[in-house]
Amino acid sequence: MKIDCAVVPVAGLGTRLLPLTKSQPKEMIPIGRKPVVQYVVEELEQAGLRRILFITGRGKHAIEDHFDRDPELLRLLKKSGKSNLLEELAFEEMDVSFYYIRQGEQLGLGHAVLQARDFSGDRPFVVALGDSIICNDSGTTNIVRRLIDCYSRTQAACVIAFEEVPAEEVSQYGIAQPAAMGEVFPVADLVEKPAVGEAPSRLAIAGRYVLSPGIFAALEQTPPGKHNEIQLTDAIRLLLQRGEKVYGVRLAPGERRHDIGNFASYFRSFIEFALRDAEHGPALRTYVRKLLP
Repeated sequence: MKIDCAVVPVAGLGTRLLPLTKSQPKEMIPIGRKPVVQYVVEELEQAGLRRILFITGRGKHAIEDHFDRDPELLRLLKKSGKSNLLEELAFEEMDVSFYYIRQGEQLGLGHAVLQARDFSGDRPFVVALGDSIICNDSGTTNIVRRLIDCYSRTQAACVIAFEEVPAEEVSQYGIAQPAAMGEVFPVADLVEKPAVGEAPSRLAIAGRYVLSPGIFAALEQTPPGKHNEIQLTDAIRLLLQRGEKVYGVRLAPGERRHDIGNFASYFRSFIEFALRDAEHGPALRTYVRKLLP
């Protein structure tokens, strides 16, 4: 069955980035020339996804505005002789249909995914976190395509992207317990934010999934955990406990996840993307070198 739809949860409050996120969505924070969520959508479009559902919340109207066509702005640019800037708005012409639904309460990632039930129906779908960019040094990735290919080959209940992280960071992520090693591997279990020294591996969930429609029943049966939230990881563990197959796909060498969830990661990511900018990167690199002692 062809997978052509994706769900992008963007309802989080972004409290770790206050005051930056007080009046704008975390997913609209700029990284280089684009907001975070534009990188995510372009990744999905390049992987062949043609229907994208945003799970939004209060204060997220800027996301909908960003992906809406703006004929008035186009006319203004043409009239003022700034047609060269039209290329920067080429993303408006992507062959993608956008949909939006509200997550009325902040009850966790699993609860957000559950809102997509009517959208995806009985078809498998991609989930891509709206605050995470995955790319290599050239700014590209095919991780979603690889997840879809793995799902098609294995008919698993779930396929998850994983990134190997330093041992001291395992307590920040959901970590895989692989049943075997390899670039593609069966998952025996998932451990949510294990203590350093108790993690079964250093393979952390990297914010990209392919899920079968069976995830919805599992989510409905998943009890709320910490902070009264329904966690997607817990629902996937329930599938594992029922004997369903779950596979992991490692990020390729050179691919990295940029998790724009805190200032340390945001600052690093902005600098990296700005330095890669074809027009301004070389001069910025020279400037930064002068600032360093």
